Amino acid sequence: MRWLPRLPALLLAVALCGSVAWAQGPAAPESSPTVASLRSQLEAIPATVETSADVRGMVEQLNAISIATDKFIAARTGELNDMNARLGELGNAPAAGTTENPDITRRRTALTRDRNALDADIRLARLVSVDAQQRANELLSKRRALFEAQLTERAPSPLGREFWEDIADAWSGDVARLGRLGAEFESGFETAHGPGHAAPVLGTLAAALLLALLGNWLAERALARFAARFLPPGRLRRSLLVIAIVTTNMVLVGVAAQGAFSVFDNHGVWGPQTRKLAQGVVQSSIFIAFVVGLGRALLSNGRPSWRLPPISDPMAQRLAPFPWIMAMVAIVVWAPTQVNAVVEASFAAVVATHVMTALILTGMIGAMLLRLHGAPVAEPPAAAPPKEAPPGPAPAADAPEPAKGSLDERPMWVGVLLAAVTLILIGIWVLVAIGYVAMASFLASQLTWAGIVAAAFYVLFKFADDLFVAVVSSRSNFGQRLQLSFGLEPRTLDQAAVVLSGLSRVILFFYMVIALATPLGTSPGEVYQRSGKFGSGVKIGEIQLVPGAIISAVTVLVVGFIALRVVKRWLEQRYLPHTGLEPGMQSSITTLLGYVGGIMVVAFGLSALGIGIERIAWVASALSVGIGFGLQAIVQNFISGLILLAERPVKVGDWVVLGNAEGDVRRINVRATEIQLGDRSTMIVPNSEFITKTVRNMTLANAEGRVLIRLPMPLTTHATRAREVILAAFADHPGVLASPAPSVTLEGVEVGFLIFQAVAYVQSPRLAGGVRSDVLFAMLDGLRAADLPMAAYPGASPYPGAPGAPAAVAPPPPVLPGLAT
Repeated sequence: MRWLPRLPALLLAVALCGSVAWAQGPAAPESSPTVASLRSQLEAIPATVETSADVRGMVEQLNAISIATDKFIAARTGELNDMNARLGELGNAPAAGTTENPDITRRRTALTRDRNALDADIRLARLVSVDAQQRANELLSKRRALFEAQLTERAPSPLGREFWEDIADAWSGDVARLGRLGAEFESGFETAHGPGHAAPVLGTLAAALLLALLGNWLAERALARFAARFLPPGRLRRSLLVIAIVTTNMVLVGVAAQGAFSVFDNHGVWGPQTRKLAQGVVQSSIFIAFVVGLGRALLSNGRPSWRLPPISDPMAQRLAPFPWIMAMVAIVVWAPTQVNAVVEASFAAVVATHVMTALILTGMIGAMLLRLHGAPVAEPPAAAPPKEAPPGPAPAADAPEPAKGSLDERPMWVGVLLAAVTLILIGIWVLVAIGYVAMASFLASQLTWAGIVAAAFYVLFKFADDLFVAVVSSRSNFGQRLQLSFGLEPRTLDQAAVVLSGLSRVILFFYMVIALATPLGTSPGEVYQRSGKFGSGVKIGEIQLVPGAIISAVTVLVVGFIALRVVKRWLEQRYLPHTGLEPGMQSSITTLLGYVGGIMVVAFGLSALGIGIERIAWVASALSVGIGFGLQAIVQNFISGLILLAERPVKVGDWVVLGNAEGDVRRINVRATEIQLGDRSTMIVPNSEFITKTVRNMTLANAEGRVLIRLPMPLTTHATRAREVILAAFADHPGVLASPAPSVTLEGVEVGFLIFQAVAYVQSPRLAGGVRSDVLFAMLDGLRAADLPMAAYPGASPYPGAPGAPAAVAPPPPVLPGLAT
């Protein structure tokens, strides 16, 4: 079975070779166009159009003319620059009364003549390009007008009598048109069964069916086995498998359909109308293969552990028929539309097709919503004793994400989306009932198309994220090689993976918008050109409030703040955690970004409304005086926060002493800093306090804490033995650092007592109090065991076993025994 992993590559190679062979034709020699030929091509395009398809064809011709003109201008501009350089080498013409070499004069005259002619051609070509662009814009405007007129046109309601009367009146004519199409099919069928045609046609048809059905089945199984055997474990191979399955399905079905069409065409099976219909079948079969392959690959009912979206197995089983249902619905919806276009059916037939399209598509979407709504609720399992995990390897890195089994566990946006789709379906049915069948059919088609595009780009989003995480991150093999080869830090590679993933998602998002706008019959550039043309608006002072401008401003604000929120969340959760910045600085960066981004979004929104930046600057300058007086303290704290972030005299995690308060710095905001005190409360200190007042940072240069203990002992104490006992107490405690080593010094004699000072260091000032207490207990026990008494206060009796305790002792020293800092 070693041939199975090579089967996808073999099929793909055959498909590519076949498509290239069918696509290639006799190469036509390219001829350089002239300005006259370009102008004649432009004038040959008719000035009037009737259908949107005519507009599309004319726009393509105009774009081709514009491209050819730009190439002509680019080529001639280079020649013109060469001629100007050669004229510059020859120099200017001599002044009157002087002579020069006749050969130079002739060359200058010829170059000047050729240069002027070339410059004239370039100017004429630019005029042709401008005319072509203007014609294209006019045609696009007409196409938009036709599109809007078709959508807003009202037809008889299917619930009324007039609708069915129109169908009855047009029935005979439509049947006659269909009869001519049927005659072509019969003629083609007879041709296919004729001598010399039957074997190739039937063989091609059988081969196409085998390649489209059996070939896809074998290719899918081979790709799954190939991915499991040769691709490294991880999330990337799941998304790669989905893309490979969908691509293979499209290629195999496209090759089968195009091959059958070409063979039938070579044997004269097609007529004028059936040929157009067959070309549509080829294109639609590729789209249907894409939809079916995408749906089956996403659900992965045969391979639940490879499923890309986080859905449960019961939900995937419930949705399993829908890829095939969608394919059948596409055939049922597409066939009447194409037949109407080919046979030029009556208006009543077109209206009936719109009604059927709207009802069938909404019925399919409604059935899918019912399946989603009727998902079984996951009941909590009965209590059972825990079982040990079976022996074996750990779960694979590409195991599916945990799926949610009940509607209550779904995110809120899912419920909102399902409710919005339900409202759209109800709106489509209402439009059908009142007669706006074209609008209803368009909305149903657009809703279906949006779902397909969303599913496809979901796969691409996942693939982009998995690709950069698996290739660039520090956990990947390639990332580890980069670390070894270039000395890169793992944090840098993780940052690069996150940034590249974010950029790829942004690019894919714009392509998704373009894909969603495709059925609108216009390009994204045309959509933007329509803003601000919904009316003349109302003028208030020097500001013109246009409805289109208001809509644009609201759109800019909504999209801008959503994008700003997405960027902030991406920085907080994905990018900044991979940097070496402290949490306080990360929070400050995102906060500053929010302020700056919010100001920019508001400025762009006002600009879209018609209020220029210069007017905003005047308003800001007028408010600056009030801001300077009323918000002086806030501005001072804001600037102090920036200084703290830049100089970093205090950072998150430092132990600071400010006045009578001391504690840990937990957060540095733009205006104030949060300090957690010893009693677990939080003190909020304005940032200006850290700039204008004296602050003691216990951990700025050295994070170690010091334990200092002063012990008074009688003059008769054996000092060396006492020192050994104290050092032994320090050495026995695990919290005391070995370097710097603990030390014991004899400070002197005070009022009849020996004063020992013991100093040791711990990892943090926060540990000094606890370590001091533990060590002091150990010292007292050690001194008692070594028969070394401590100095007693007046009236205090010595502990049992102390030899020769005096009747009275001197007053205690002025310094309390035991002091830690």
